Amino acid sequence: MKPSTEKRLFQYALTNKKYILIGLICLIIAVGLELTGPFIAKRVIDNHIVGIQTNWTEVAEKQDKDTVDLNGTLLKRSDRLTENDQIIGQHTLLQAERQYYFVHDQVPPSSTVEDVTNDLFTIRINGTTEQITGVQLSAGELYTFFQPEIHPIILLLGLYLGLIVIATVFQYLKTYLLQVSANKVIQRMRNDVFEHIEELPMNYFVKRPAGKIVARVTNDTEAIKELYVKVLETFVNGFIYMIGIFIALFLLNATLATICLVIIPILFIWMKLFKKYAGNYNRIIRSTNSEINASINESIQGMPVIQAFRRTKETQEEFEQLNTRHFIYQKKMIVLSALTSFNLVNVLRGVAFVAFIWYFGSHSLSGETIITAGVLYAFVDYLTRLFEPMTQIVNQLPQLEQARVAGARVFELLDEKGEKVEQTENQEVNGDVQFENVSFAYENDNYILKNIHFQVKPGQTAAFVGHTGSGKSSIMNLLFRFYDPQKGKITIDGVDTSTLTRQQIRQPIGIVLQDPFIFTGTVISNITLNDPAISREKAIAALKAVGANQFIEKLPNQYDEPVGENGNEFSTGQRQLLSFARALAFDPAILILDEATANIDTETEGMIQEAMKVLAKGRTMLIIAHRLSTIQHADQIIVLQRGEIIEQGTHEELLQQDGNYQQMYKMQQGTAKHITAI
Repeated sequence: MKPSTEKRLFQYALTNKKYILIGLICLIIAVGLELTGPFIAKRVIDNHIVGIQTNWTEVAEKQDKDTVDLNGTLLKRSDRLTENDQIIGQHTLLQAERQYYFVHDQVPPSSTVEDVTNDLFTIRINGTTEQITGVQLSAGELYTFFQPEIHPIILLLGLYLGLIVIATVFQYLKTYLLQVSANKVIQRMRNDVFEHIEELPMNYFVKRPAGKIVARVTNDTEAIKELYVKVLETFVNGFIYMIGIFIALFLLNATLATICLVIIPILFIWMKLFKKYAGNYNRIIRSTNSEINASINESIQGMPVIQAFRRTKETQEEFEQLNTRHFIYQKKMIVLSALTSFNLVNVLRGVAFVAFIWYFGSHSLSGETIITAGVLYAFVDYLTRLFEPMTQIVNQLPQLEQARVAGARVFELLDEKGEKVEQTENQEVNGDVQFENVSFAYENDNYILKNIHFQVKPGQTAAFVGHTGSGKSSIMNLLFRFYDPQKGKITIDGVDTSTLTRQQIRQPIGIVLQDPFIFTGTVISNITLNDPAISREKAIAALKAVGANQFIEKLPNQYDEPVGENGNEFSTGQRQLLSFARALAFDPAILILDEATANIDTETEGMIQEAMKVLAKGRTMLIIAHRLSTIQHADQIIVLQRGEIIEQGTHEELLQQDGNYQQMYKMQQGTAKHITAI
């Protein structure tokens, strides 16, 4: 049983686990440092700002910096008394609205000042009222009480600032390490995908449009890149923050922190529901996107035909159908995401704050617990911070589902059976090719080749002729092992090709196609294909040998002339000469010419004929040809009809047989005379 997509994505992430682990450690440190902020703020508020509203003891003399002088009276906070302090009396500092009062008695700091008449205060203490004496403090007198707190406040704020700076350094390291690791992971995945594509059998590409395969390598891996670069970092970052915040909440108030834990299962249930619906939508979106890519690719390649046959409107309508389907499911994803993002988190945030207000408010009103301003501030701060990562996580759910679906599509491609591409040592091959009673069908029992038997000895040239669909190209596909025959066997130098790897078979074989493929680069790079074994001198010698130097040396940069996509700046004949030179430079023991002269004009045909003579020296050649004039020199000509060999011999022998070959030859001769006459 294959592992799930999520597990395989996780396994890819572990390919760079060292840096990811260091990044996570940096993240944990950064989170720990950042989350100390509310605790420091709580201490500043409770101990040093609101903390002055407490009982003050009058002492006989000033022992330390915690003692203040209020108009000649030495006072010290009761919670800071030492054994050396001589107590004279008790006082309390109270606040009523914006005024501060100094009463000459010891009362709870939570007492409420209800009335002030001259120096007589009416104070409510635990539901009862008392009258005591005291004075209203001016701003200067109030500042006297703050003087001992200034230094510790500065130290705590300095500590907070220092922790933030250190946390910023660790946040930078975390971001850098996780981002670099994510990009390395996706780099490896793309390499794996492209490497696997090179290992896939030819029928995989036959059955699928190129645009769909390109979408797997580009669009789908790009979606997975967002998973590693952004989504996973957001999730890990968010979960670690949430864990840290819950720890802090439990330290502040275990009961309310427990109530807040209800958020976790709600979030988990929502993620499961989102995965169910969003996964289905994303599968359709990404599949449609592949079809759009395939449609665009096909339309661009076939634009001359589309415009020539005035099919632009119909092509546009076909594209619009795909585009509309893509839009409809994107809209469904938007609706789902809109329900998820801020709505869900805002509801949870509202419920949490209602619980917070109810809990603290009810306890304060009942008198069971007095909540300090610092605890209140810290709890609100942590609750606010709790929903920030939650919002980020929920907002990344659409991207997570896109990446999960894209990952499934990429792994589906990677699971296609292929054959490892391995470097093989150059082996001496004589070029003895033999097909022994070979039968082959692309699908089921619909045989394209039937009981094919022939031998091409080393250094010989064999030509295959026949009408379209007779099986000529299928013979070459089998020789290259793009496919394997259902019956019979194929041997090279007496060795059954099925016992060799595809790379071992293809190493001594070269090919020149009817429509030669020219790569973007230079003239030289198209001959060497950047193979270090092919020197510049060898490539130039090959170009000269086939006569391509006649037009190359007229170019501005000659052999270093830049070549565009598919060499469109060259004529068909010139491109074919380049492909001949490429084949000659690689010096294969066996060379296949797949209708290499079919698209050549009469003037260029002479150059091609000379190039073919150069190529034929010392190697086995198999030629698929429509023009019989180009194969008259062949050692044997094999005539195919509906997958069977009906005639075989030299050019002269076949003309004497008065068969299909003679008819084809006479027909082409007659056509040639007709063209000459015109």
